[in-house]
Amino acid sequence: MTTNELTQTPETPKAPAPTGNPPLIPLPLTAARAVTLIGALITIVSTFLSWTWKADFADDLTYSGDPSGLQILAIIGGVLTLLFSLSHWKIRGLRWLNPAAATAPVFLAALAAFAVVWYTILAIAFELGGLVNLDPGGWIAAVGTALSVAGALALPRPGPTFKHYFAKTDSLPPAHRLPAWGQRVIVTACTALALVVFTYGIGVPDEQPEVFLSFVLLVIFGAWALFGAGLMERFSALNARHKGFATSMAFLAAAIFPFTQSEDHNANIGVNILIFATVALGLNIVVGLTGLLDLGYVAFLGVGAYAAALVSGSEFSTFSGVQFPFWAAALTGMAASLIFGVLIGAPTLRLRGDYLAIVTLGFGEIFRIAVNSLDGSSGPDITNGPNGIPSIPDLELFGFNLGAAHDIGGITLGRFANYFLLMLVITALVVLVFTRAADSRIGRSWIAIREDETAATAMGINGFRVKLIAFALGATLAGLAGTVSAHVTYSVTPQPYQFAGAAPPNSAFLLAAVVLGGMGTVGGPLLGATFLYLIPEKLGFLKQYELLAFGLALVLLMRFRPEGVIANRRRQLEFHEDDPNTALPEQRVLGDDTVPVSKAGA
Repeated sequence: MTTNELTQTPETPKAPAPTGNPPLIPLPLTAARAVTLIGALITIVSTFLSWTWKADFADDLTYSGDPSGLQILAIIGGVLTLLFSLSHWKIRGLRWLNPAAATAPVFLAALAAFAVVWYTILAIAFELGGLVNLDPGGWIAAVGTALSVAGALALPRPGPTFKHYFAKTDSLPPAHRLPAWGQRVIVTACTALALVVFTYGIGVPDEQPEVFLSFVLLVIFGAWALFGAGLMERFSALNARHKGFATSMAFLAAAIFPFTQSEDHNANIGVNILIFATVALGLNIVVGLTGLLDLGYVAFLGVGAYAAALVSGSEFSTFSGVQFPFWAAALTGMAASLIFGVLIGAPTLRLRGDYLAIVTLGFGEIFRIAVNSLDGSSGPDITNGPNGIPSIPDLELFGFNLGAAHDIGGITLGRFANYFLLMLVITALVVLVFTRAADSRIGRSWIAIREDETAATAMGINGFRVKLIAFALGATLAGLAGTVSAHVTYSVTPQPYQFAGAAPPNSAFLLAAVVLGGMGTVGGPLLGATFLYLIPEKLGFLKQYELLAFGLALVLLMRFRPEGVIANRRRQLEFHEDDPNTALPEQRVLGDDTVPVSKAGA
C-alpha cells in the first residue's frame, strides 16, 4: 500500500446518478412534481366536503367541514403524499424524510391515499346502490388521488422494472451523526407514534369494518413508503445501537395502552394478542432458531391451560378442592408442558423435515382427541370432555384481585386491563429468556442445526440434545402463557387447540405469525401475532371468506417480503443474495466513520 493510499481521506458520498429509465408517464420533471403536489392538496381539501348524501354508510360522510374517520385517514394519506412530494423537490427541512430524493416512497405514499379513497368510493357504491350516491367531495377525492399517482409515475423511474417502485432505494446517503440524546428522542417519538397507530386501529368499532380495512391499507402502504425511503433501515440501526432503551420504551408504551382505553373490550383484545404473541415467541425458538417444523405446537398451550385449570379451584375440576396460588399454578402449567415436550420430543426429534412435521401434527390432534375423551365415559374423568373446565376463578396477586376494577390515578382499569398488565410482565420475561437463549452458546448451536445439521454434528454439536432443549423450552413458554389464558377466558375447552380454525390461537396461525413477522427475531412474532389476531377480530364481515383473504395476503407477503416484516439479517441475505442493498452495514446507515463491512471482508 502506498503512502498516498494511507493518507487518502474518505470521499464525500455522491448524489445518486440518474437511472436512465424513462418514466412511465412522459412529463417534464417539474411538471410531474407539480402534478403530484396538486393531487395531494386536492385530496386534503376534498375531505372537508361531503362524500355521499346518504347517512346509511358505516362511517357518516355526509357532513362538510367536519371530516369523519375515513376522511381523516384520507387526510393522513394526502399529507404523507404532500410531504414526500416536497422532499422529492429537496425542500430544506424535509430532506431527512426522503434522503435520496427517491421516487418509490412518493409513489407508495400516493398509493396509500389512492387505496383509502378508492376503496371508500367502491364501498359506498356497493353498499348504497351505485356511484349515484357520491357527492362532489367523493369525486374530487378520487381525482386528487389519481393525479398524485399519475404524477408519481411521471417522476424518474427507480429501476428498469415496475417492482422497483416497491423496493428500497439503493442510493441512501449516510445520515448526519446525532448525539446520543437525539437518537433516543427519535426512538421515543417513533414508539409513541406506534402506540397512537395501534390505539386507533384497535379502537375502530367492529360495526365499521370499512374504516378498519382503510386503516390497514394506509398503514401497509405508509410503512412501505417509509421503507422505500430508507427510514425503516435507519430506525432499525438506531434500535440496534440503543437496544435496551428501545426495548424499555416499547414495553412502557404497551403499559400505557390500558390507560388510553375507555372500553375493557379493547383491553381484552390486547391481552389475547399478548397471549398469542408469547406462544408465538416460544414457537420461534423451535422454528425460527432451530429450524424444526412443528405443526402441533398449540397443544403445549392447551397442556398448560388444562394443568392450571385443574388446580385453579374450579368446582368442575377433578381436583375441585385444590386451589394453587398463581405462582404455583404457573409452575404446574410450565412443568406439565415441559414434561409433554420431552416425552414427545425424545422419540421424534431424530426425524427431520416433513417426517417431523407429520409427527408433531399427529401429536396436536392426539392431544385434542384425548382431552375430548377424558370425560368419564370414553376414558377417565379428568378433563370433563367436550364441556371442558368452566368457572375458573380470577387470579389474586398480593391481595390484588385481577377480576375486579381498580382506580389508578383517576383511571379505572377493568378486569381485562389487569390481566393485560400481568401478561405484559410475562411477555417481558419470555422476551428476556428468548434473547438470552438466542445469544448464548446453546442459541448458536440452534442456529448451526438450522443451517446444516450434518455439518453441525460433524463439528461436535450433539444435535439431538440441542433440539430437545429447544423443544422443551418452547413448550415451557407456551405452558406459561396457557396458565394465564385459562383464567382470562374463565374456561378451558378442547375446540381452540387444533391445527387450523377460523381464528387464533391454533397451530397454523401460530406458525403464520412467526413466518409473517420474521423468523428468528423478537419483534417479528409479536408483530405477526398482532396482525393475525386483530384482523380477524375486526373483519368478521368476511365470514366464510376470512381464511381466503388471509391466504391471499400471506401469499402476497411471501412474494414481496419472504423474510418476513421484521427480517433476521442472515435470512434477509439468504433471500436476497443478488441484492447489494442487503449488504449495507449499519455503520453506513448511522453515518459512522468505521470501515464498511464489505471492505472489512466480513
